[in-house]
Amino acid sequence: MSKKTTHSRPTEGELFAIDSPCGNETNTAEPNHELDPLFERLACSTFRSRFRLKAGDILYIKEKGWTTIHRHAADFIRRRLAPACPPNDGRQTPMRGHPVFIAQHATACCCRGCLEKWHGIPRGRELTEEEQRYAVNVIMEWIRRQTEPHDTQNNIPDNPGSHQP
Repeated sequence: MSKKTTHSRPTEGELFAIDSPCGNETNTAEPNHELDPLFERLACSTFRSRFRLKAGDILYIKEKGWTTIHRHAADFIRRRLAPACPPNDGRQTPMRGHPVFIAQHATACCCRGCLEKWHGIPRGRELTEEEQRYAVNVIMEWIRRQTEPHDTQNNIPDNPGSHQP
């Protein structure tokens, strides 16, 4: 079977059958290659591709741990993106202040318009729990990829204090 070279959107079953890399004590999950086509498309966007985690963001992730960052992502998606008509849609996600905010912009999970354009998730209705999990998984995979070069040195724990250096 040949690899697809088009930028077609995955079907709903493909779209949401992605496990979060956050269940490990440290972020040692293998890359989620199911998301590679999405990340390749995002890399072609000048706007999306300019987002990077800074040293302070990586330190924050190390201090808080993967479980907490995952919980923050899920909470932000539930409160700011999941409603059918989110308040200030298109402007509800700050450009800085939390690693998840940076990841939301980098992955086009920042507003309903971007979710529709990049992920094929229509506006005007509440996000399902499955769609919320998908958005969180995309965000967490982007964060994992951003922290990967730092992970072997910093050994980011799942929960702060749960890892012995």
